[in-house]
Amino acid sequence: MSTDTGTGSGGAAPTRPRVVRVGREALLCEVDSAAGVAALHAELVRRRDAGELGGVREIVPAARTVLLDGVREPAALGARIGTWRLAALAPAEGPLVRVAVRYDGPDLAEVAALWDVPPARVPEIVGGTEFRVAFCGFAPGFGYLTGLPERFRPPRRASPRTSVPAGSLALAGEYAGVYPRSSPGGWQLIGSTDAVLWDPAREPAALFAPGVRVRFVEAAA
Repeated sequence: MSTDTGTGSGGAAPTRPRVVRVGREALLCEVDSAAGVAALHAELVRRRDAGELGGVREIVPAARTVLLDGVREPAALGARIGTWRLAALAPAEGPLVRVAVRYDGPDLAEVAALWDVPPARVPEIVGGTEFRVAFCGFAPGFGYLTGLPERFRPPRRASPRTSVPAGSLALAGEYAGVYPRSSPGGWQLIGSTDAVLWDPAREPAALFAPGVRVRFVEAAA
C-alpha cells in the first residue's frame, strides 16, 4: 500500500502526509482528501499491528487528518511517516455491515431531482454503493461514510432541521450517515432504519467504526 521511499502503484499519484507534533506524545498527519485519510489510516493500522509503530495507543481518522496518540518517539516517527508515499487504497477488506433501510425520508424527492432520476431509483443507486466508514464523530455511533460517486453528492440543506429522528439515513456532499439519536442536522434525509448505531452494552458499542464496509439494503415492504 505504501513504502518509505517508493512511489506506490495504481490509481491517483501517491501523496505524502504532512506531519506536525501535537503535545508530547501525539502526531497529527494531514492529507488532501478522504481517500488519502483512508489510505493513511489503513497503513498506520497495518504497521501498528505488525509492531512497527512502537507504543502508539490510538489512531483516530478525521476528514483530512489522522491523529496518533501515545507516540514514544514522535520526532522519529513523524520523520518516517513524512517519507511515505500513499497510493490509492485497495478494495476494502474490513468487515461488512448490512443495514436495512426504508426509503421514506422527507428529502427523497428533492435528492432524486438533484440526481435527475425518479425517486424509485434512489434505493438502487444507494444500495449499489459499497460505503466505507471514513471516521466517526458528531455523536456517539455516527460514522461518516464515503463511497458515493461524485455526481450523486447532494449539498447540505440551506436551513438545518432543529430535530432529525434517530435512525435517519442522510446524505451531504461526499458523505452518507445514519443519525444514531435525535438531534439537529442539516443533511438530506432519504430514509430510515431500525438498526442500533450505538449501544454501550454491546461490544463494540458502535455499529460503524473506521474501515467498516456498509451496504444499505432496501427493507421489505
